[in-house]
Amino acid sequence: MRRFLILMLAIALGVAAAGQSPEPVDRGMVAKIRAEGLERSQVGPMFDHLAHVTGPRLTGTPALEHAAQWARERLAGWGLSNPRLETWDFGRGWQLDGFVVEMIEPRYMPLVGYPEAWSAATAGEISGAPVSTGGKSVDDVGAMRGRLKGAIVLTQPIETRFIREDRPQPTEQPETTAPPAPAAAPRPSGPTARDWQTLYHDAGVGVVLKPSRGEHGTLFVLGRDQGDQAVPSVVVMAEQYNMIARMIAHGVPVRLRVRVDARYLDQDTNGYNVLAEIPGSDPALKDEVVMLGAHLDSWHSASGATDNADGVSVAIEAIRILKAVGAAPRRTIRVALWSGEEQGLLGSRHWVDRNLAGEANRAAHDRFSVYFNIDNGYGPIYGFYAEGNQAAKRIFDAWLEPFKDLGARRNVIEGIGSTDHVSFIRGGVPGFNPIQEYTDYDVRTHHTNVDFYERVDPETLKHAAVIYASFLYHAAMRDERIPRM
Repeated sequence: MRRFLILMLAIALGVAAAGQSPEPVDRGMVAKIRAEGLERSQVGPMFDHLAHVTGPRLTGTPALEHAAQWARERLAGWGLSNPRLETWDFGRGWQLDGFVVEMIEPRYMPLVGYPEAWSAATAGEISGAPVSTGGKSVDDVGAMRGRLKGAIVLTQPIETRFIREDRPQPTEQPETTAPPAPAAAPRPSGPTARDWQTLYHDAGVGVVLKPSRGEHGTLFVLGRDQGDQAVPSVVVMAEQYNMIARMIAHGVPVRLRVRVDARYLDQDTNGYNVLAEIPGSDPALKDEVVMLGAHLDSWHSASGATDNADGVSVAIEAIRILKAVGAAPRRTIRVALWSGEEQGLLGSRHWVDRNLAGEANRAAHDRFSVYFNIDNGYGPIYGFYAEGNQAAKRIFDAWLEPFKDLGARRNVIEGIGSTDHVSFIRGGVPGFNPIQEYTDYDVRTHHTNVDFYERVDPETLKHAAVIYASFLYHAAMRDERIPRM
Protein backbone atom coordinates (compact mmCIF):
# COMPACT_ATOMS: atom_id res chain seq x y z
CA MET A 1 0.00 0.00 0.00
CA ARG A 2 2.83 2.39 0.91
CA ARG A 3 4.54 1.80 -2.45
CA PHE A 4 1.22 2.28 -4.20
CA LEU A 5 0.65 5.66 -2.50
CA ILE A 6 4.16 6.83 -3.35
CA LEU A 7 3.61 5.81 -6.98
CA MET A 8 0.28 7.68 -7.17
CA LEU A 9 1.87 10.80 -5.66
CA ALA A 10 4.72 10.69 -8.17
CA ILE A 11 2.24 10.34 -11.04
CA ALA A 12 0.19 13.27 -9.73
CA LEU A 13 3.24 15.49 -9.42
CA GLY A 14 4.39 14.52 -12.89
CA VAL A 15 1.00 15.39 -14.39
CA ALA A 16 1.03 18.74 -12.60
CA ALA A 17 4.55 19.50 -13.80
CA ALA A 18 3.68 18.48 -17.34
CA GLY A 19 0.81 20.95 -17.37
CA GLN A 20 3.16 23.83 -16.52
CA SER A 21 6.07 24.06 -18.94
CA PRO A 22 9.24 25.70 -17.63
CA GLU A 23 9.79 29.36 -18.49
CA PRO A 24 12.46 29.57 -21.20
CA VAL A 25 15.66 31.53 -20.61
CA ASP A 26 17.81 32.61 -23.56
CA ARG A 27 21.26 31.79 -22.16
CA GLY A 28 23.00 33.12 -25.24
CA MET A 29 21.42 36.55 -24.86
CA VAL A 30 22.09 36.49 -21.12
CA ALA A 31 25.79 35.97 -21.90
CA LYS A 32 25.82 38.94 -24.30
CA ILE A 33 24.05 41.15 -21.77
CA ARG A 34 26.48 40.16 -19.03
CA ALA A 35 29.52 40.84 -21.22
CA GLU A 36 28.28 44.28 -22.25
CA GLY A 37 27.05 45.29 -18.79
CA LEU A 38 29.98 44.01 -16.78
CA GLU A 39 32.89 44.70 -19.14
CA ARG A 40 31.79 47.90 -20.94
CA SER A 41 29.47 49.49 -18.40
CA GLN A 42 28.64 53.20 -18.50
CA VAL A 43 26.49 53.21 -15.37
CA GLY A 44 29.23 54.64 -13.12
CA PRO A 45 29.77 57.87 -15.08
CA MET A 46 26.00 58.37 -15.36
CA PHE A 47 25.54 57.97 -11.62
CA ASP A 48 28.46 60.34 -11.04
CA HIS A 49 26.88 62.96 -13.32
CA LEU A 50 23.54 62.88 -11.53
CA ALA A 51 25.12 62.92 -8.07
CA HIS A 52 27.68 65.66 -8.73
CA VAL A 53 27.05 67.66 -11.91
CA THR A 54 23.28 67.84 -11.56
CA GLY A 55 22.90 67.34 -7.80
CA PRO A 56 19.48 67.77 -6.14
CA ARG A 57 16.61 67.50 -8.64
CA LEU A 58 13.51 68.98 -7.04
CA THR A 59 10.57 68.91 -9.45
CA GLY A 60 9.84 72.36 -10.85
CA THR A 61 13.47 73.51 -10.81
CA PRO A 62 16.05 74.12 -13.55
CA ALA A 63 18.10 71.23 -12.10
CA LEU A 64 15.30 68.76 -12.83
CA GLU A 65 14.91 70.09 -16.38
CA HIS A 66 18.70 69.89 -16.87
CA ALA A 67 18.67 66.25 -15.73
CA ALA A 68 15.77 65.47 -18.08
CA GLN A 69 17.53 67.07 -21.06
CA TRP A 70 20.76 65.27 -20.18
CA ALA A 71 18.97 61.90 -20.04
CA ARG A 72 17.16 62.54 -23.32
CA GLU A 73 20.50 63.34 -24.99
CA ARG A 74 22.04 60.13 -23.64
CA LEU A 75 19.17 58.08 -25.03
CA ALA A 76 19.34 59.85 -28.37
CA GLY A 77 23.09 59.30 -28.58
CA TRP A 78 22.65 55.56 -28.16
CA GLY A 79 20.18 55.43 -31.03
CA LEU A 80 16.97 54.90 -29.07
CA SER A 81 13.79 55.66 -31.01
CA ASN A 82 11.84 58.86 -30.35
CA PRO A 83 13.75 60.14 -27.27
CA ARG A 84 11.54 62.89 -25.93
CA LEU A 85 10.37 65.02 -23.05
CA GLU A 86 6.68 64.84 -22.20
CA THR A 87 5.36 67.68 -20.07
CA TRP A 88 2.54 67.81 -17.57
CA ASP A 89 1.24 70.57 -15.33
CA PHE A 90 3.08 70.49 -12.02
CA GLY A 91 2.88 73.99 -10.57
CA ARG A 92 5.47 76.41 -9.30
CA GLY A 93 8.95 75.34 -8.35
CA TRP A 94 11.11 76.54 -5.47
CA GLN A 95 14.74 77.50 -5.00
CA LEU A 96 16.87 78.13 -1.92
CA ASP A 97 19.39 80.97 -2.40
CA GLY A 98 20.75 81.31 1.13
CA PHE A 99 20.21 80.11 4.68
CA VAL A 100 21.40 80.76 8.24
CA VAL A 101 20.34 79.11 11.51
CA GLU A 102 22.42 79.78 14.64
CA MET A 103 22.24 80.07 18.40
CA ILE A 104 23.80 83.40 19.42
CA GLU A 105 23.04 83.43 23.19
CA PRO A 106 23.92 82.35 25.84
CA ARG A 107 26.80 81.10 23.66
CA TYR A 108 27.40 80.89 19.96
CA MET A 109 26.67 77.61 18.17
CA PRO A 110 25.99 77.00 14.48
CA LEU A 111 22.94 74.78 14.16
CA VAL A 112 22.40 71.97 11.65
CA GLY A 113 19.19 72.58 9.73
CA TYR A 114 17.61 72.86 6.30
CA PRO A 115 14.51 74.70 5.03
CA GLU A 116 11.61 72.58 3.87
CA ALA A 117 10.82 72.69 0.15
CA TRP A 118 8.43 75.49 -0.77
CA SER A 119 9.18 77.26 2.51
CA ALA A 120 8.42 80.97 2.34
CA ALA A 121 11.37 83.34 2.76
CA THR A 122 11.88 85.13 6.04
CA ALA A 123 11.52 88.89 6.18
CA GLY A 124 15.27 89.33 6.21
CA GLU A 125 17.24 88.12 9.20
CA ILE A 126 15.25 87.25 12.33
CA SER A 127 16.92 87.17 15.71
CA GLY A 128 15.34 86.80 19.12
CA ALA A 129 14.22 84.49 21.87
CA PRO A 130 12.41 81.45 20.47
CA VAL A 131 8.84 80.74 21.52
CA SER A 132 7.82 77.13 22.15
CA THR A 133 4.36 75.86 21.21
CA GLY A 134 5.31 72.20 21.41
CA GLY A 135 2.68 70.02 23.06
CA LYS A 136 0.11 72.82 23.29
CA SER A 137 -3.42 72.66 21.89
CA VAL A 138 -4.68 74.77 19.01
CA ASP A 139 -6.68 76.88 21.47
CA ASP A 140 -3.65 77.40 23.71
CA VAL A 141 -1.49 78.42 20.77
CA GLY A 142 -4.24 80.66 19.47
CA ALA A 143 -4.21 82.49 22.79
CA MET A 144 -0.46 83.16 22.24
CA ARG A 145 -0.95 85.02 18.94
CA GLY A 146 0.47 88.23 20.34
CA ARG A 147 3.79 86.50 21.10
CA LEU A 148 3.96 84.69 17.78
CA LYS A 149 4.01 87.59 15.34
CA GLY A 150 7.47 87.77 13.79
CA ALA A 151 8.80 85.15 16.25
CA ILE A 152 11.02 82.11 15.89
CA VAL A 153 8.63 79.32 16.91
CA LEU A 154 9.54 75.79 18.08
CA THR A 155 6.43 73.91 17.01
CA GLN A 156 7.07 70.44 18.47
CA PRO A 157 7.80 69.00 21.91
CA ILE A 158 11.17 67.39 22.59
CA GLU A 159 11.73 64.70 19.95
CA THR A 160 12.02 61.16 21.31
CA ARG A 161 10.49 59.10 18.45
CA PHE A 162 13.67 58.57 16.46
CA ILE A 163 13.75 56.46 13.31
CA ARG A 164 16.12 53.69 14.36
CA GLU A 165 15.15 50.67 12.25
CA ASP A 166 15.25 50.00 8.54
CA ARG A 167 12.52 47.98 6.85
CA PRO A 168 13.04 44.19 6.98
CA GLN A 169 14.93 42.53 4.16
CA PRO A 170 12.31 40.14 2.70
CA THR A 171 14.85 37.81 1.14
CA GLU A 172 16.12 37.07 4.67
CA GLN A 173 12.62 36.35 6.04
CA PRO A 174 10.72 33.03 5.88
CA GLU A 175 9.13 32.55 2.49
CA THR A 176 5.36 33.07 2.37
CA THR A 177 2.81 31.90 -0.18
CA ALA A 178 0.42 34.83 -0.09
CA PRO A 179 0.77 38.59 0.37
CA PRO A 180 -0.27 39.94 3.78
CA ALA A 181 -3.61 41.69 4.06
CA PRO A 182 -3.17 45.47 4.00
CA ALA A 183 -3.49 47.12 7.38
CA ALA A 184 -6.37 49.51 7.84
CA ALA A 185 -5.19 53.12 7.86
CA PRO A 186 -5.84 54.84 11.19
CA ARG A 187 -8.42 57.61 11.11
CA PRO A 188 -6.89 61.00 11.86
CA SER A 189 -8.20 62.81 14.91
CA GLY A 190 -7.67 66.30 16.25
CA PRO A 191 -6.32 69.27 14.33
CA THR A 192 -4.71 68.57 10.96
CA ALA A 193 -1.38 69.79 9.65
CA ARG A 194 -3.39 72.24 7.54
CA ASP A 195 -5.07 73.61 10.67
CA TRP A 196 -1.68 74.31 12.24
CA GLN A 197 -0.36 75.80 9.00
CA THR A 198 -3.28 78.23 8.89
CA LEU A 199 -2.86 79.15 12.53
CA TYR A 200 0.86 79.96 12.18
CA HIS A 201 0.30 81.83 8.92
CA ASP A 202 -2.53 83.94 10.32
CA ALA A 203 -0.51 84.68 13.47
CA GLY A 204 2.30 86.05 11.29
CA VAL A 205 5.13 83.91 12.68
CA GLY A 206 8.62 84.84 11.56
CA VAL A 207 9.77 81.23 11.06
CA VAL A 208 8.84 77.80 12.43
CA LEU A 209 11.45 75.26 13.51
CA LYS A 210 10.78 71.51 13.55
CA PRO A 211 12.97 68.65 14.81
CA SER A 212 14.07 65.88 12.49
CA ARG A 213 13.29 62.30 13.52
CA GLY A 214 16.76 61.30 12.40
CA GLU A 215 19.70 60.97 14.74
CA HIS A 216 23.37 62.02 14.56
CA GLY A 217 22.69 65.03 12.37
CA THR A 218 20.47 63.21 9.89
CA LEU A 219 17.71 65.53 8.68
CA PHE A 220 14.57 64.20 7.01
CA VAL A 221 13.63 67.21 4.87
CA LEU A 222 10.52 67.18 2.66
CA GLY A 223 7.98 69.96 2.05
CA ARG A 224 4.97 70.88 0.01
CA ASP A 225 3.64 74.00 -1.64
CA GLN A 226 1.29 75.61 0.88
CA GLY A 227 0.27 78.36 -1.52
CA ASP A 228 -0.88 81.54 0.20
CA GLN A 229 -0.63 79.80 3.60
CA ALA A 230 3.15 79.27 3.33
CA VAL A 231 5.38 80.31 6.23
CA PRO A 232 9.17 80.06 6.59
CA SER A 233 9.83 76.51 7.81
CA VAL A 234 13.11 74.87 8.87
CA VAL A 235 13.96 71.31 9.99
CA VAL A 236 16.66 71.28 12.69
CA MET A 237 18.90 68.49 13.95
CA ALA A 238 16.88 66.80 16.70
CA GLU A 239 19.60 66.82 19.35
CA GLN A 240 20.13 70.58 18.94
CA TYR A 241 16.39 71.26 18.80
CA ASN A 242 15.93 69.29 22.02
CA MET A 243 18.79 71.18 23.65
CA ILE A 244 17.14 74.52 22.88
CA ALA A 245 13.74 73.30 24.08
CA ARG A 246 15.27 72.12 27.35
CA MET A 247 17.13 75.42 27.81
CA ILE A 248 13.86 77.30 27.42
CA ALA A 249 12.20 74.97 29.97
CA HIS A 250 15.04 75.72 32.43
CA GLY A 251 14.62 79.47 31.97
CA VAL A 252 17.95 79.91 30.17
CA PRO A 253 17.88 83.08 28.02
CA VAL A 254 18.30 81.70 24.51
CA ARG A 255 18.53 83.77 21.34
CA LEU A 256 18.58 82.41 17.81
CA ARG A 257 19.27 83.91 14.42
CA VAL A 258 17.51 82.60 11.30
CA ARG A 259 17.40 83.70 7.69
CA VAL A 260 15.79 81.88 4.76
CA ASP A 261 16.39 83.32 1.30
CA ALA A 262 14.06 81.38 -0.97
CA ARG A 263 11.94 82.11 -4.01
CA TYR A 264 9.21 80.50 -6.04
CA LEU A 265 9.73 79.61 -9.69
CA ASP A 266 6.65 80.15 -11.84
CA GLN A 267 7.98 80.89 -15.32
CA ASP A 268 7.88 77.18 -16.18
CA THR A 269 5.27 75.18 -14.26
CA ASN A 270 5.81 71.94 -16.19
CA GLY A 271 6.87 68.59 -14.86
CA TYR A 272 9.09 66.63 -17.27
CA ASN A 273 9.02 62.91 -18.08
CA VAL A 274 11.70 61.43 -20.35
CA LEU A 275 10.78 58.54 -22.67
CA ALA A 276 12.39 56.53 -25.47
CA GLU A 277 11.95 53.09 -27.10
CA ILE A 278 13.49 50.13 -28.79
CA PRO A 279 10.73 49.29 -31.30
CA GLY A 280 9.29 45.80 -31.44
CA SER A 281 10.24 43.62 -34.40
CA ASP A 282 7.39 41.08 -34.47
CA PRO A 283 4.51 42.25 -36.73
CA ALA A 284 1.99 40.60 -34.42
CA LEU A 285 3.51 41.86 -31.12
CA LYS A 286 5.36 45.10 -31.89
CA ASP A 287 2.53 47.28 -30.58
CA GLU A 288 2.66 45.57 -27.19
CA VAL A 289 4.83 47.32 -24.60
CA VAL A 290 7.33 46.24 -21.96
CA MET A 291 8.33 49.23 -19.87
CA LEU A 292 11.05 50.17 -17.38
CA GLY A 293 11.02 53.32 -15.26
CA ALA A 294 12.61 55.22 -12.41
CA HIS A 295 11.98 58.64 -10.91
CA LEU A 296 14.41 61.37 -11.88
CA ASP A 297 13.39 63.87 -9.23
CA SER A 298 14.75 64.03 -5.70
CA TRP A 299 14.45 66.11 -2.57
CA HIS A 300 16.67 69.14 -2.18
CA SER A 301 18.95 68.74 0.87
CA ALA A 302 21.32 66.20 -0.76
CA SER A 303 22.07 64.82 -4.22
CA GLY A 304 19.48 62.04 -4.06
CA ALA A 305 22.02 59.28 -4.66
CA THR A 306 19.94 56.38 -3.33
CA ASP A 307 16.67 58.12 -4.12
CA ASN A 308 16.91 57.87 -7.03
CA ALA A 309 20.06 58.68 -9.01
CA ASP A 310 21.10 55.04 -8.73
CA GLY A 311 17.77 53.82 -10.09
CA VAL A 312 17.83 56.26 -13.02
CA SER A 313 21.39 55.23 -13.89
CA VAL A 314 20.43 51.55 -13.82
CA ALA A 315 17.33 52.11 -15.97
CA ILE A 316 19.08 53.94 -18.79
CA GLU A 317 22.10 51.62 -18.59
CA ALA A 318 19.78 48.61 -19.01
CA ILE A 319 18.28 50.07 -22.18
CA ARG A 320 21.77 51.01 -23.43
CA ILE A 321 22.94 47.43 -22.94
CA LEU A 322 20.07 46.06 -25.02
CA LYS A 323 20.75 48.55 -27.80
CA ALA A 324 24.49 47.80 -27.68
CA VAL A 325 24.04 44.02 -28.00
CA GLY A 326 21.72 44.46 -30.96
CA ALA A 327 18.62 43.08 -29.26
CA ALA A 328 15.62 42.82 -31.59
CA PRO A 329 12.73 42.44 -29.11
CA ARG A 330 9.43 41.15 -30.38
CA ARG A 331 7.58 43.72 -28.28
CA THR A 332 8.50 47.39 -27.94
CA ILE A 333 10.68 48.14 -24.92
CA ARG A 334 10.15 51.61 -23.47
CA VAL A 335 12.13 53.43 -20.79
CA ALA A 336 10.60 56.27 -18.77
CA LEU A 337 12.11 58.65 -16.22
CA TRP A 338 9.48 60.34 -14.08
CA SER A 339 9.33 63.66 -12.27
CA GLY A 340 7.01 64.52 -9.39
CA GLU A 341 7.36 61.11 -7.75
CA GLU A 342 8.25 62.66 -4.41
CA GLN A 343 5.08 64.74 -4.46
CA GLY A 344 2.81 61.70 -4.91
CA LEU A 345 3.81 59.68 -8.01
CA LEU A 346 2.56 62.61 -10.08
CA GLY A 347 4.55 62.10 -13.28
CA SER A 348 3.77 58.41 -13.64
CA ARG A 349 0.15 58.92 -12.60
CA HIS A 350 -0.24 61.58 -15.28
CA TRP A 351 1.30 59.29 -17.92
CA VAL A 352 -0.94 56.35 -17.00
CA ASP A 353 -4.03 58.58 -17.02
CA ARG A 354 -3.09 60.01 -20.41
CA ASN A 355 -2.04 56.76 -22.12
CA LEU A 356 -3.76 53.80 -20.44
CA ALA A 357 -6.93 55.04 -18.76
CA GLY A 358 -10.44 55.25 -20.15
CA GLU A 359 -12.23 53.90 -23.19
CA ALA A 360 -10.12 55.94 -25.62
CA ASN A 361 -7.03 54.05 -24.40
CA ARG A 362 -8.62 50.62 -24.21
CA ALA A 363 -6.49 49.16 -27.01
CA ALA A 364 -3.23 50.50 -25.52
CA HIS A 365 -4.26 49.19 -22.11
CA ASP A 366 -4.91 45.74 -23.51
CA ARG A 367 -1.59 45.71 -25.39
CA PHE A 368 0.45 46.76 -22.36
CA SER A 369 2.45 43.83 -21.04
CA VAL A 370 4.35 44.90 -17.93
CA TYR A 371 5.98 47.81 -16.12
CA PHE A 372 9.20 47.35 -14.13
CA ASN A 373 10.22 50.12 -11.74
CA ILE A 374 13.40 50.72 -9.77
CA ASP A 375 13.26 52.67 -6.51
CA ASN A 376 12.94 52.00 -2.74
CA GLY A 377 16.36 50.82 -1.67
CA TYR A 378 19.75 51.04 -3.32
CA GLY A 379 22.51 49.05 -4.99
CA PRO A 380 22.08 45.34 -5.74
CA ILE A 381 18.92 43.64 -6.96
CA TYR A 382 18.13 40.63 -4.79
CA GLY A 383 14.82 39.78 -6.47
CA PHE A 384 11.37 41.23 -7.14
CA TYR A 385 8.16 41.80 -5.24
CA ALA A 386 5.55 39.79 -7.15
CA GLU A 387 2.56 41.83 -5.90
CA GLY A 388 0.59 38.67 -5.11
CA ASN A 389 0.90 37.47 -8.72
CA GLN A 390 1.90 33.80 -8.44
CA ALA A 391 2.10 33.31 -12.21
CA ALA A 392 4.44 36.27 -12.59
CA LYS A 393 6.58 35.05 -9.70
CA ARG A 394 7.07 31.68 -11.40
CA ILE A 395 8.29 33.47 -14.53
CA PHE A 396 10.57 35.80 -12.56
CA ASP A 397 12.05 32.84 -10.68
CA ALA A 398 13.35 31.41 -13.96
CA TRP A 399 14.67 34.77 -15.15
CA LEU A 400 16.47 35.51 -11.86
CA GLU A 401 18.27 32.16 -11.62
CA PRO A 402 21.17 33.01 -14.00
CA PHE A 403 22.25 35.90 -11.75
CA LYS A 404 22.77 34.19 -8.41
CA ASP A 405 26.51 34.78 -8.82
CA LEU A 406 25.79 38.54 -8.97
CA GLY A 407 24.04 38.47 -5.62
CA ALA A 408 20.50 37.70 -6.76
CA ARG A 409 18.60 35.75 -4.07
CA ARG A 410 14.89 35.14 -4.65
CA ASN A 411 11.59 36.75 -5.55
CA VAL A 412 8.85 37.16 -2.97
CA ILE A 413 5.10 37.04 -3.40
CA GLU A 414 4.56 40.15 -1.29
CA GLY A 415 4.04 43.61 -2.72
CA ILE A 416 5.50 47.02 -1.92
CA GLY A 417 4.02 50.49 -2.25
CA SER A 418 5.02 54.15 -2.35
CA THR A 419 6.67 54.33 -5.75
CA ASP A 420 5.81 54.58 -9.43
CA HIS A 421 4.84 50.97 -10.17
CA VAL A 422 1.75 51.66 -8.04
CA SER A 423 0.48 54.05 -10.74
CA PHE A 424 0.45 51.16 -13.21
CA ILE A 425 -1.17 48.72 -10.80
CA ARG A 426 -3.90 51.27 -10.16
CA GLY A 427 -4.24 51.55 -13.93
CA GLY A 428 -4.98 47.82 -14.15
CA VAL A 429 -1.70 46.58 -15.66
CA PRO A 430 1.13 44.60 -14.03
CA GLY A 431 3.73 46.68 -12.21
CA PHE A 432 6.71 45.44 -10.20
CA ASN A 433 9.56 46.86 -8.13
CA PRO A 434 12.80 45.10 -7.12
CA ILE A 435 14.04 44.08 -3.69
CA GLN A 436 17.26 45.98 -3.01
CA GLU A 437 19.51 46.78 -0.06
CA TYR A 438 17.81 48.52 2.89
CA THR A 439 20.63 48.76 5.43
CA ASP A 440 20.69 52.41 6.57
CA TYR A 441 18.17 53.32 3.87
CA ASP A 442 15.21 54.26 6.06
CA VAL A 443 17.36 55.30 9.01
CA ARG A 444 19.98 57.31 7.16
CA THR A 445 19.51 58.16 3.47
CA HIS A 446 15.87 58.08 2.35
CA HIS A 447 14.75 61.74 2.01
CA THR A 448 17.68 63.03 4.05
CA ASN A 449 20.56 65.49 3.95
CA VAL A 450 23.13 62.67 3.77
CA ASP A 451 21.89 60.92 0.61
CA PHE A 452 25.17 61.34 -1.26
CA TYR A 453 27.41 59.40 -3.64
CA GLU A 454 29.20 57.54 -0.83
CA ARG A 455 26.07 55.59 0.06
CA VAL A 456 26.21 53.55 -3.18
CA ASP A 457 28.78 51.09 -4.51
CA PRO A 458 28.82 51.69 -8.30
CA GLU A 459 29.82 48.04 -8.88
CA THR A 460 26.40 46.92 -7.65
CA LEU A 461 24.76 49.19 -10.23
CA LYS A 462 26.45 47.19 -13.00
CA HIS A 463 24.88 44.01 -11.66
CA ALA A 464 21.45 45.63 -11.31
CA ALA A 465 21.51 46.95 -14.89
CA VAL A 466 22.43 43.51 -16.26
CA ILE A 467 19.54 41.88 -14.41
CA TYR A 468 17.10 44.53 -15.62
CA ALA A 469 18.26 44.28 -19.22
CA SER A 470 17.69 40.52 -19.11
CA PHE A 471 14.23 40.86 -17.55
CA LEU A 472 13.20 43.42 -20.17
CA TYR A 473 14.46 41.27 -23.00
CA HIS A 474 12.75 38.10 -21.83
CA ALA A 475 9.46 39.92 -21.15
CA ALA A 476 9.59 41.34 -24.67
CA MET A 477 10.35 37.95 -26.26
CA ARG A 478 7.91 35.56 -24.59
CA ASP A 479 4.85 34.38 -26.53
CA GLU A 480 2.37 35.78 -24.01
CA ARG A 481 2.22 38.99 -22.05
CA ILE A 482 3.01 38.90 -18.34
CA PRO A 483 -0.08 37.41 -16.64
CA ARG A 484 -2.45 39.87 -15.00
CA MET A 485 -4.08 39.34 -11.66
